[in-house]
Amino acid sequence: MRIAVVTLFPELFQGFLAIGMVGRALASGAVSVQMRSPREFGLGRHRSVDDTPYGGGSGMVMRVDCIVRCMEALDEAAAAGEPGNAPPGAASAEPSGPSSAEPSGQASAEPSGPAAEPSGQAQRAHRVLLTPQGQPFRQAKAIELAARPAVALVCGRYEGFDERVRAFVDEEISLGDFVMTGGEVAAMAVIDACVRLLPGVLGNASSAEHESHSPALAGLLEYPQYTRPVEFRGHKVPDVLQQGNHAAIARWRQAQAEVRTAERRPDLWRKARGGDAASDDGGEARR
Repeated sequence: MRIAVVTLFPELFQGFLAIGMVGRALASGAVSVQMRSPREFGLGRHRSVDDTPYGGGSGMVMRVDCIVRCMEALDEAAAAGEPGNAPPGAASAEPSGPSSAEPSGQASAEPSGPAAEPSGQAQRAHRVLLTPQGQPFRQAKAIELAARPAVALVCGRYEGFDERVRAFVDEEISLGDFVMTGGEVAAMAVIDACVRLLPGVLGNASSAEHESHSPALAGLLEYPQYTRPVEFRGHKVPDVLQQGNHAAIARWRQAQAEVRTAERRPDLWRKARGGDAASDDGGEARR
């Protein structure tokens, strides 16, 4: 899987990409990550990537030309066979090559329609705009993205994107109903959720099969897990888990998943029961 990230702050990803499952996946070649900054395509001596909003208002808006040229450059680099896993700070270095030459004055080549496929063999990345206006990020979406050969994550800053950026992406994703200073944390969340689903990344592939929101649990929350000691300060591991009866354990876990979901996430419970997530009638969980 190839992941491209459009960000003004690639250095934020340095520790994230170096450790844990993501770092292991990079080292094994299961995934490659390319970072590029829109500032490489910024305007003027200061390589500006934002401007004041038309119609007035507070804050600065990220320019459509800088963002789109950055996305296209990532696809062109992949088509040319340029390696991924570049040092996270590389994208902030002084740009080189004709694609990032400093524009003269404030003129800029206008993007015209959705980008064409790169001339090389690499497929254009599926472009995801990270924005609080996007669809909520769910496990089903992580599974879908992880199955794609290439995904580009576009991180915003300032007041947001020029509305025309949306004409050049494939979908918009949000982590939830809140606003952050930029899309980098959201990008890390999407990368982590997708990379752990890639073959060979988790030590035990079944770890991703029976967990909260997984298809194997029909979207329910995961059942309780226990390990040693058997008893701790009056809290004991349930007897059924200690008796080795796998059929009984499976029934207990299913019942616990239902109860936990009904109590903690009634919206998920109603959906699992085949009802409307907004409905109040979802039935009762087995106890």
